[in-house]
Amino acid sequence: MTTAQTQELDVQPTPLALLLLGREADPRSERGVECPGDLPSPSDPDLVARARAAKEKLGDKVFVLGHHYQRDEVIQFADVTGDSFKLARDAAARPEAEYIVFCGVHFMAESADILTSDDQKVVLPDLAAGCSMADMATAEQVAECWDALTEAGIAEQVVPVSYMNSSADIKAFTGKHGGTICTSSNAKRALDWAFEQGEKVLFLPDQHLGRNTAVRDMGMTLEDCVVYNPHKPNGGLTAEELRAAKMILWRGHCSVHGRFSLDSVNDVRERIPGVNVLVHPECKHEVVAAADYVGSTEYIIKALEAAPAGSKWAIGTELNLVRRLANRFAAEDKEIVFLDKTVCFCSTMNRIDLPHLVWTLESLAEGTLVNRIEVDKETEAFAKLALERMLALP
Repeated sequence: MTTAQTQELDVQPTPLALLLLGREADPRSERGVECPGDLPSPSDPDLVARARAAKEKLGDKVFVLGHHYQRDEVIQFADVTGDSFKLARDAAARPEAEYIVFCGVHFMAESADILTSDDQKVVLPDLAAGCSMADMATAEQVAECWDALTEAGIAEQVVPVSYMNSSADIKAFTGKHGGTICTSSNAKRALDWAFEQGEKVLFLPDQHLGRNTAVRDMGMTLEDCVVYNPHKPNGGLTAEELRAAKMILWRGHCSVHGRFSLDSVNDVRERIPGVNVLVHPECKHEVVAAADYVGSTEYIIKALEAAPAGSKWAIGTELNLVRRLANRFAAEDKEIVFLDKTVCFCSTMNRIDLPHLVWTLESLAEGTLVNRIEVDKETEAFAKLALERMLALP
């Protein structure tokens, strides 16, 4: 439909529609495409040597963090590896590092900026490395949700719990409204705490982690959970449904973990007799229910480290990590395969590649600060409050 036709019909495109059409910009979005310099060619055979040279020149001034889902070409330059929260805490424990280069995605770099000192500068090698799950909950949408809870007369009973995989704005909302942050490792502890503070939980932004924790780990039923859809009036729920629910789940999900299905589990069991199915709790409830083991990224790694030689494993998480673990334990005769037949990397995490890392390190070595991630002071204060509540969990 042309702009003229749209005007004739008196239909005004939404800001989201204009953004997707490339006719609008959102400065708070986790997607960016500009680099203030030329990236080296990905075919440059000297990329590894250039990265090493720039990192050596920077010395202790730079600290490189590598998320488990990063590709091997990037991970080799990480000073530490881990999940998002572990890396943010590692950054805070290195106050002598002037530059924190976060090889991950946008919300992770935000968390690192919140937890590090004002003197430290957090850098994301590619600003387009966002997170589709984090993007599924905006500050405006969550404010509208809170209005709906207020109109239903239950806002005072609701405690927000936000997954680490959320923007700084959502973490700040959580802190401002008496809630806490959780990771996939401590979600049950966070929910136990939240239900001591109130009668209901608003869980943001991953519905699957919230549902799986409530039902699998806390004994609730699926009927105790409702899904709030930010794209429908009142979240697509009646006031009665909101009042009856214990868990109000935000309609968000991980695009990678959401791909795994019950068919994936059944198929791998048929193909590989005796296989152990191990999945991340961001997977759908039916996948988690059918799996043998469920746990965070760190749990998955430790489970495979402890697995006996000759054991067989199908892993439901991001492919870079699965492939790295398969290579690592091949010598121990551990068979490790990706749960789904269709391979799937985290596309935004994979935007951090060797050319972007080289460009970042060389720019910093030349004294040029690029792609700094900086959270404003008010947002930082409330987000840090929510994170500190998590750190204080029993």
